[in-house]
Amino acid sequence: MTPTTVRERALKILPPELCFIDGRFRAGSGAEQRFVHPGDGDTFATRRLASPSDVDDSVAAAAVAQVGWWQQDPGRRRDILNSIAGAVRDHADELAALVTLEMGMPIKASTAGVHQAAEWFSYYAGYADKLSGAVPTVGAPGGTLTYTEHTPHGVVGAIIPWNGPVIALALKVAPALAAGNAVVLKPSEIAPFSSLRFAELAHAAGLPAGVLDVVAAAKDGGERLTSHPAVSMLTFTGGNVAGEAVAATAARRQIPVVLELGGKSASVIFDDVDVRRTAKISLILGAVQNSGQGCFLPTRVLVQDTIFDEFVEHLAAAADSIMIGDPFDPKVSMGPVVSEQARDRIEGVVDTALTEGARRIGTGGRPTSVSAAGSFLAPTVLHAAHDSGIAQDEVFGPVLTVIPFSDEDQAVAIANGTRFGLAGYVWTRDVSRAHRVASRLEAGNVSINGMAGLPPNAEFVGWHASGPGREGGESGFYDFLRTKVIHVQL
Repeated sequence: MTPTTVRERALKILPPELCFIDGRFRAGSGAEQRFVHPGDGDTFATRRLASPSDVDDSVAAAAVAQVGWWQQDPGRRRDILNSIAGAVRDHADELAALVTLEMGMPIKASTAGVHQAAEWFSYYAGYADKLSGAVPTVGAPGGTLTYTEHTPHGVVGAIIPWNGPVIALALKVAPALAAGNAVVLKPSEIAPFSSLRFAELAHAAGLPAGVLDVVAAAKDGGERLTSHPAVSMLTFTGGNVAGEAVAATAARRQIPVVLELGGKSASVIFDDVDVRRTAKISLILGAVQNSGQGCFLPTRVLVQDTIFDEFVEHLAAAADSIMIGDPFDPKVSMGPVVSEQARDRIEGVVDTALTEGARRIGTGGRPTSVSAAGSFLAPTVLHAAHDSGIAQDEVFGPVLTVIPFSDEDQAVAIANGTRFGLAGYVWTRDVSRAHRVASRLEAGNVSINGMAGLPPNAEFVGWHASGPGREGGESGFYDFLRTKVIHVQL
């Protein structure tokens, strides 16, 4: 299938409206928005965003639907979630094409992300019929019986970003539904179409109307969702400023919230690695993958000083050799950043870093090999001080900061020297050092000699300013449940 054919397929199944409420599409009543494909700058749709009143309607529908969903036989909920997983696999090509159309992720990567999302639904389907309490001993034998039971929160308000919408949806929606909640999902207004199509597929797979509603709203819709009195739990993935606002609203309302926020993750590279290979992998993981638009990507590359010059030479060569182009082309490994505005912002961050003393390694900038109308940026590698702005603040673009270190202690100090704590990476052939450094890194997720990704059976955890949330695994399921302790006097 040619890139043009894949794009045409996405346009044919483009959801007609930006609200999916109570099992059907309907027009939003908010402002009109134009949607632009970042690969060529062409407008592919114009739609009206959801308004706060649309959010109200969605929450009302979800509140009604949740009661019946929770009262379903648990095996029925399990089967429906498995059916959703199957529907996602069956329609993976079209969901991936929508992701590529709306935010520019290369089609090979967006397809992999959709299949990963299906795995999350399969995994949590298995929890739907295995909910159990406990019978603790709290009194004299024969005098009392104490047991616990778990119940859903009710309506969960979920907000996801644009940089991987289908997998971001799965991380929240799959465990929430398995636990018996209904979900009102607000995708980013930049990239809402894959989430809307997902909801349509879930409904066709047997999910009752209203159990998963999607409202593509701007900031005012998000504020209404987080403050709505019928929403009993919040889960948010996104930037720190918005995350702080969501956390403050949850605190005022005294409801639980899961936050997955920003990152400035470090790759710690010791001098016993294969230098050429590790330099290429570092570039791919930190800058090429999704054009560097990921919260847990290793965008700080800490390199032992004994191999620093050789490493950055290979890093620059790798950056200049990356194939950048049409994200619908399966041979392309790097597409555009999400928008022209994002490209301009990233270029401004790089310019500021250069004026503050950073040194550019390699070319970077706007590639001449692709359409100037698209929002393309080549990988940019900067040598900068560990306490500089470019090494401390999340860029969310294809920009790597390389920093030398002399020994293990200094490497750990630099790696831990930011306000974030989402991920860390260690590269070495020394097994003892690998475990030792991994244990010392102040991060919720650490990978050794690779990247783990997002397996559903393992927790994805944030520390510090990366948010207190955890997603995945058994604990990621129980976070969507409330515990009740019942005492019986015998």
